[in-house]
Amino acid sequence: MATPLALDLQAFKAAQRTQWDQSAAGWNAHTPLIRAWLRQTTDAMMEMARIAPGMAVLDLAAGAGDQTLDIARRVGPAGCVLATDLSPAILALAQQNARQAGLNNVETRVADGESLPLEAATFDAAVCRLGLMFFPDPLAGLRELHRVLRPGAGVCTVVFSRPEKNPCLGMLMSTALAHAGLPARDPYQPGALMSLGRPGQLDALFHQAGFRDVASTAVAAPFCLPSVAHYLDFVRSSASPIQQILGRLDAAAAQAAWDEMAVKLARFATADGWVGPNELLLTAARR
Repeated sequence: MATPLALDLQAFKAAQRTQWDQSAAGWNAHTPLIRAWLRQTTDAMMEMARIAPGMAVLDLAAGAGDQTLDIARRVGPAGCVLATDLSPAILALAQQNARQAGLNNVETRVADGESLPLEAATFDAAVCRLGLMFFPDPLAGLRELHRVLRPGAGVCTVVFSRPEKNPCLGMLMSTALAHAGLPARDPYQPGALMSLGRPGQLDALFHQAGFRDVASTAVAAPFCLPSVAHYLDFVRSSASPIQQILGRLDAAAAQAAWDEMAVKLARFATADGWVGPNELLLTAARR
């Protein structure tokens, strides 16, 4: 019989799956925007994971697969990429995007990153771009990565760093919670956007999972858009955690929350457009 904790985790993951299924089309539609935002980060992630031609690579929590296609091009026809995600809807879009790009070395599989249905020592490298922070038990996810990687394989994850370096996320979350009548949350609570941003936290988890040569690098990743309205359009259609909170409200109440977010976020407007500060942590290691 499942324990209450196990049932809570199952419910948490089921809610995540539902929200990302609902957000899949919006996230995929914003691929050009996301690609521009994370271009340098994605390139650095692949370098830090030591991805090279001919490799078999695991892309954990791949989403719509923008970075999956970059990896597939890098490993070439002699290599392959397996993209996994908890959401069947968003993973279907990843497979569709790979087909449209003419990449035949991409496979997709719906999977829980904390319990991968994969054999041990299968992959030469692995990445996880903006996915690990959503895991309720990130150590379990890292242990799974360690298990499925071959000895000496490289890995690199990307997560949001601490709250003060990502003020837009804090404004979005606090405003949504206030309008939904919910209490403020610990930004480092498991599964939250910045859950792995505390300095040294992710390095410690990598070591616990058995990795070596662990090193984290903080990188600035500002979101540059024509206006705050463009940013909120992205959030409204693509950001599952915010949608999950505001989905409890009627249309008028939800719109009031979005309006307040627009006012707060307007502080990042510049003469050349809207520039939302973000800082990401890239953590690289070896199996």
